[in-house]
Amino acid sequence: MSHNKGEKKRSGVAQILDFAGDRRGLTYLGCALSAVSQLLGFGPYVCIWLAVRDLIAVAPNWSVATSIAAYGWWAVGLAVASIAVYFLALMCTHLSAFRCASNMRKQVTEHLMRLPLGYFDTHATGELRRIVDGCAASTETLLAHMLPDVAGSVAMVAGMLVLLFVFDWRLGAACMVVVVVSLASLMAMMSGKGMEFMKQYMGALMSMNKTGTEYVRGIPVVKVFQQTVHSFKAFHDSITEYACMAQEYAGTFCRMPQVVNLTALNGLVAFLLPVALLLAPSEADFSRFVTNFAFYAIFSAVIPTAMSKLMFVSEASQMAGDSMGRVRGVLEAKPLAVAASPRHPAGNDVRFEDVTFTYEGAEDPAVEHVSFSVPAGSTLALVGPSGGGKSTCASLVPRFWDVDEGRVLVGGVDVRDMDPRELMDQVAFVFQTNRLFSATLADNVRAARPSATDEQVLAALSAAQCDDIVAKLPQGIDTMLGAGGAYLSGGEVQRVALARAILKDAPIVVLDEATAFADPENEALIQRAFARLAAGRTVIMIAHRLSTVVGADSIVVLDHGHVAETGTHAELLAVSGLYARMWADYEQAASWKISAEGRPVQPVCEGLAQEGGEA
Repeated sequence: MSHNKGEKKRSGVAQILDFAGDRRGLTYLGCALSAVSQLLGFGPYVCIWLAVRDLIAVAPNWSVATSIAAYGWWAVGLAVASIAVYFLALMCTHLSAFRCASNMRKQVTEHLMRLPLGYFDTHATGELRRIVDGCAASTETLLAHMLPDVAGSVAMVAGMLVLLFVFDWRLGAACMVVVVVSLASLMAMMSGKGMEFMKQYMGALMSMNKTGTEYVRGIPVVKVFQQTVHSFKAFHDSITEYACMAQEYAGTFCRMPQVVNLTALNGLVAFLLPVALLLAPSEADFSRFVTNFAFYAIFSAVIPTAMSKLMFVSEASQMAGDSMGRVRGVLEAKPLAVAASPRHPAGNDVRFEDVTFTYEGAEDPAVEHVSFSVPAGSTLALVGPSGGGKSTCASLVPRFWDVDEGRVLVGGVDVRDMDPRELMDQVAFVFQTNRLFSATLADNVRAARPSATDEQVLAALSAAQCDDIVAKLPQGIDTMLGAGGAYLSGGEVQRVALARAILKDAPIVVLDEATAFADPENEALIQRAFARLAAGRTVIMIAHRLSTVVGADSIVVLDHGHVAETGTHAELLAVSGLYARMWADYEQAASWKISAEGRPVQPVCEGLAQEGGEA
């Protein structure tokens, strides 16, 4: 806990630099070189002052001033040196920034892979993508460009203050009045309420990005159901909130301070002129005074640049703090605990012992005091009304979450006491909705076992009833899928997912509504693939289509997170409980027809079906 507090006390930039590793020193070197570059940039102004001094001293005999050319060459040399040193500074900071952004992406991504699946239910894809890519990209910009510019800005202001009082302290003091007014304006905009408002502004920007990503992904569904206006509302609201934030910040916090700041900076020469007129009558060396005034008039162009660059200091600090805060939020999320001495399962059986689990943020448990067992090599079906806890139980086997009470055992070992890698090797999980990568068909199947040969991939595809898919693709298993390649139907995607599970050859298989989106033809093929996949394995399957669970060795009926009934298909029908009612409803729904008028008509055999269900 104290470590976390210490981390929060450190600046965002310091925490970000931790990701730079051994290239951290390059950032400091780059900032130092940038400061030197800015100081060298003052050289031409000094050369101008020297040239004006010599010219005024010999006026009107200009030809007597023989050092003017030398001053010109010095000015050119100092300007070139300033540019070269700044280029070296950016080279150093870029090398450090690339390493920092790369390490940040790697560490965040690696940590995300260790987090439980429940974390991704509570954090939108757009938000996580913004953290992984957006924060790393903004961090890269911060270290590569903004930090050296900040260092240069500080050096510029320091050098400016010195030069202001070197030649004529009175004219320098007049310039300082403008600098003080500008600094006060910047503080009004970038500190206090302005700083707090900037945090809200960044939050609104993040929300808009997240909502926009989710909206774009949902466009196909939106267009199908003609809900464009309603679906766009959330995105529109987030845009409006962001726009209001930006407008209020510009209008409330920045308008008056910015007006004062710009007026003071742009009116500096006009302010210097009356000051010079007041001082001129009392000057003993008028030519030197004119020279000094010429210098301050020319140098006044640097002051607005220096003051505007100071804004980068606050902006860089805010950006670093915001980016690091979001990255730290991911890195501080607790991954699944790993046992110090992992145990190895002694079989392929699965057992739930008085399991209770509640989702984060939920009030009621998803499953409560659930107990059942699946002997090795047998098939257990989880059925019940929607929201009964079927998918939750299935997800607890591969330890997508940790239970609150009770135990989930695989091979007689609590899954929390197993090495996560070994547990995942034991379980093949076929989701209700599966995702294919933008890669070849072979690579998509080979994701289950990267070392598999093409022959093994083809065998898995054949076992999953995917021969027709391979035959229709132009390059067979080497055909690219997704954007720029071939597209597969929902049922075909399910069969490819089954091919993955077959190739993995895990002893335990979890099937979560794997036929939910399949058409009748694909469902028949998927059922054949199921039979091949389940042979000799421990299978836990979830199905709403009760016809697919008739042959299961055991059926567990879940209702509101509790085990309502347990038994075989015949045993559950005999007790005339919840399963029997579900079966009767299923048979009735399966036999319904639609009349010409569009009304559902029950067949003549409805009564027989109901009687059979109650028997």
